[in-house]
Amino acid sequence: MIIGGRQFWLWRAVDDEGEVLDLLLQRRRDKASAVKLMRKLLKKQGFAPDVLVTDKLRSYGAARSQLGLAARHEQGLRRNNRAENSHQPIRRRERKLQRFKSPGSAQHFLSAHAAVYNTSHEQVQVKG
Repeated sequence: MIIGGRQFWLWRAVDDEGEVLDLLLQRRRDKASAVKLMRKLLKKQGFAPDVLVTDKLRSYGAARSQLGLAARHEQGLRRNNRAENSHQPIRRRERKLQRFKSPGSAQHFLSAHAAVYNTSHEQVQVKG
């Protein structure tokens, strides 16, 4: 996402039901940013997850080992679709040229948007 002509990365944590647990807007996509997000999540949730599903970015594994998490780490194509689907409303806003003016305003809006999205989002049960 580009804000004020600078590239930013939106880090999202989504549970297995598709609810957005937390999000963080960062300038970089490195180990320090991943550690920051994971610490924020651990503090907010109060417990460590059993399974960590991410894309193939190596920063997640490095952050996991730095924090000493024993969670199983699954990576790969389409495994993190819940996180990608939670990003669609933000992409729609970007396409309509309703861009964010600053990182602070983006973080504030996205945090509020995640809370509203979680309460109004209908869970679809897949049988099979």
